[in-house]
Amino acid sequence: MNQAKVILICGKICCGKSTYTEMLRREKRAVVLSYDELTLALFDEFLGDSHERVTQKAQTYLFQKAAELLEVDIPVILEWGFWTKESRTEASRFFRERGFETEWHYIDISEQAWRRNIQKRNQAQTDGAYFVDENLARKCTELFEVPGPEEIDFCHQVELDGQ
Repeated sequence: MNQAKVILICGKICCGKSTYTEMLRREKRAVVLSYDELTLALFDEFLGDSHERVTQKAQTYLFQKAAELLEVDIPVILEWGFWTKESRTEASRFFRERGFETEWHYIDISEQAWRRNIQKRNQAQTDGAYFVDENLARKCTELFEVPGPEEIDFCHQVELDGQ
């Protein structure tokens, strides 16, 4: 195993991943790789039918970049939700096959805090963040698979006060 490790952040859209990741970035002195950041910098927010294809290509590219950074002993944080067990398994396999340690962090958020975060984000209309309408919120709810305890190394719970 190499020294540097990859920290993977799992959680729903608008659960506080970016805020949590920024704290970890400073603490671990790590490079953050985010496909939302990459795709929003290169494309319009609404990719339509191309969204899944572009997202997959961006993730593949960022996996490769993460491995390059880890090879030269630079810690990496991947912040992109990992909504499904399959995506978490694939990510773990990718890095472990290359001799890199993985560390999974799950951002667990109450329904009430999640809805508040969505409303707050949408009102702020922040560059670099997707607008979350009811369709996207529903898609997230339908697709998100809560990770089991065997998948996660650290769980950060977010309640109404944001803590």
